[in-house]
Amino acid sequence: MRKEQHHKGWNEIKTNDSWAIFKIMGEFVNGFEKMSKIGPCVSIFGSARTKTDDKYYQLAVDVAQEIVNHGYGVITGGGPGIMEAGNKGAHLAGGTSVGLNIDLPFEQHDNPYIDNDKSLDFDYFFVRKVMFVKYSQGFVVMPGGFGTLDELFEAITLIQTKKIAKFPIILVSTEFWGGLIDWVKSTLLEKFGNISPKDMDLIHVVDTPEEVLQILDKFYGEYNLSPNF
Repeated sequence: MRKEQHHKGWNEIKTNDSWAIFKIMGEFVNGFEKMSKIGPCVSIFGSARTKTDDKYYQLAVDVAQEIVNHGYGVITGGGPGIMEAGNKGAHLAGGTSVGLNIDLPFEQHDNPYIDNDKSLDFDYFFVRKVMFVKYSQGFVVMPGGFGTLDELFEAITLIQTKKIAKFPIILVSTEFWGGLIDWVKSTLLEKFGNISPKDMDLIHVVDTPEEVLQILDKFYGEYNLSPNF
């Protein structure tokens, strides 16, 4: 027989919420203490489902190596797919390789290319997002799914609303991102007027590791590296 499910009452729910605050605070404190020591880094996002023989896996490795060769470290979500490729490229190039891991029911596990002292585990997505935004000097967004889109649009929103300092947001692959950018321009901007023309300048679409670094180097030739908030 199936065990009778326990339905929590309102008071029990609210009490659990109150105690959760301490765990959330702990994740923030641990994250701030470790991430504040890593130096300038660029975050690489993309699908956890990308296979090692996929062309975008190798492209992410190449992008990460190029980033490290120009003096930055690499931050990823710490899992498989594009995240693994980003950490692998940083590891092969001898640079800082950070993984911000989160437990997911079907696809997340640590990859082996994260520095031993730079692997952080999170239970809360919103705490993890703060670490990405606060300690990244740029976002490089490879082909991905809903999680990748979530990180992308949150960063754009925070920059658009001036809640964080501006940093480069670079989408890699015209093949993958071209349709989305066309829709943003034709629908959000031109048809409905829901964004401003200057908002399109927040996003760059490229196809090669060299183009990624051109954008990063140009941006930081004009701005000093600094915490984002």
